[in-house]
Amino acid sequence: MSTLNLPDPDRAVLARRNDIVKQLRRLVPDAVLIADEEGCRTFESDALTAYRCLPLAVLLPGTTEEVAAILRFCQDNHIKVVPRGAGTSLCGGALPLEDAVVLCLSRMNKVLEVDPKNRIARVEAGITNIAITEAASKHGFFYAPDPSSQVACTVGGNIATNSGGAHCLKYGVTVNNLLGVRMVTMDGEIIDIGGVHFDAPGYDFLPLITGSEGQLGVVTEATVRLLPAPEGTRPVLIGFDSSEAAASCVAAIIAAGIVPVAIEFMDRPAIHVCEHFVPAGYPLDAEAALIIEVEGSEDEIEYLLEKIEDIARDFLPTSLRRSQSPDETAMIWKGRKAAFGAIGQISDYYCMDGVIPLSQLPKALDEIGWICRKYRFDVANIFHAGDGNLHPLILYNANDSVQLERVELCGAEILKLCVELGGCLTGEHGVGIEKRELMYEQYTDEDIDQQVRVKEEFDPSWLLNPGKVFPIEGRDALRLRSVELQGLEVDVVTETVAVEEELVEGHDAP
Repeated sequence: MSTLNLPDPDRAVLARRNDIVKQLRRLVPDAVLIADEEGCRTFESDALTAYRCLPLAVLLPGTTEEVAAILRFCQDNHIKVVPRGAGTSLCGGALPLEDAVVLCLSRMNKVLEVDPKNRIARVEAGITNIAITEAASKHGFFYAPDPSSQVACTVGGNIATNSGGAHCLKYGVTVNNLLGVRMVTMDGEIIDIGGVHFDAPGYDFLPLITGSEGQLGVVTEATVRLLPAPEGTRPVLIGFDSSEAAASCVAAIIAAGIVPVAIEFMDRPAIHVCEHFVPAGYPLDAEAALIIEVEGSEDEIEYLLEKIEDIARDFLPTSLRRSQSPDETAMIWKGRKAAFGAIGQISDYYCMDGVIPLSQLPKALDEIGWICRKYRFDVANIFHAGDGNLHPLILYNANDSVQLERVELCGAEILKLCVELGGCLTGEHGVGIEKRELMYEQYTDEDIDQQVRVKEEFDPSWLLNPGKVFPIEGRDALRLRSVELQGLEVDVVTETVAVEEELVEGHDAP
């Protein structure tokens, strides 16, 4: 009884599948078209692999004009379209539909221009984040957004979900580093939004497009902001005897007015898995660890690290180690960037993406631990602590349908907790399918109605990435569903995986 609910397929479209494929092949002969079952299976899911669906066909265009032709054809023939980048979405945002064409932009991966004088780069949407920095580094610049998947994730996907990464604490997320986009609407119109500098003339539609999850159009090009490479960077690795102490240290650093480049959190399970995967010298005796990086001149780095270490000592760290070389710094970050892959070697995981106020971090970690124990799941916490963007990884068996039901319930409780603590449902992964029916936890009917009206202005037929973001069921239906899920929770938690008395003794249920 998974909560996954997809729109009913259009049987008329399915009946015309062979004819549609032939017409598309003639329409865009230079695009790669995949229509056989084996080829389509490569695209049947994104990084939320618990959910799968074979698409009608897959198209990999090479130009904006090809994208426009494909969308115009699909609009005229009422065919759904699911935009896709590298497929690294962790919320089901690129999950195909049976009657939909997957439009994958991974072939559109060129650097079109690097302009060091104006500190910008113009790139195609299929390029990876790291490739932009590699191109800009020749001129002494870099591209700031750096999700853990930056070697694989594409700029188009980052724009779709407004991704950030470890260094967003200082440099902001995608929308803060984006100057303009070229986008194709569902009717095939090519439009340019923004420009080559901040404060472009006209209405500022760029923030509306950024984070819209492929609901409003397909971005094919982006103009991004480049930043001068810092004179130097250095992280300090600090271990603590509890997650609460590490979380309190984060809040204290921010409250002191210090803005490091990054503050990353790892709890004990994450520390051990990552150290086994990449021997970076993480403190194996600690219950939690922080990676705190600062940048600037050598004097500035020394000053900031001393202030941070003084604050950390108030929380009785078990270890405190500054990086002493570029190689050591690279290893510390290699372990952190490899964290999701390292966890994936030992277990399937369900990755959450809630956001909370920093002042609530200790309470959130305590409650997340309690929720996961209640459902009898292990959890590894790895996240961007500086901006309160949590990434609990709930470990489960994706091949066990009962565990899938339970992990959905567990994850939903964690996301509801984030909202209750004054946060929100998503920081950088998006809503997709995973959080779709939780939208009413954060938004009123009027809020969602306004979002729907924007969607319908761009895509009145609801052909772009349907079944994502917006709740399929109404609020009243969701209340009934909630009662059903609570019944399942009672069955699962009290009968199948009954919680031991000592786990909840003296602790109020969230």
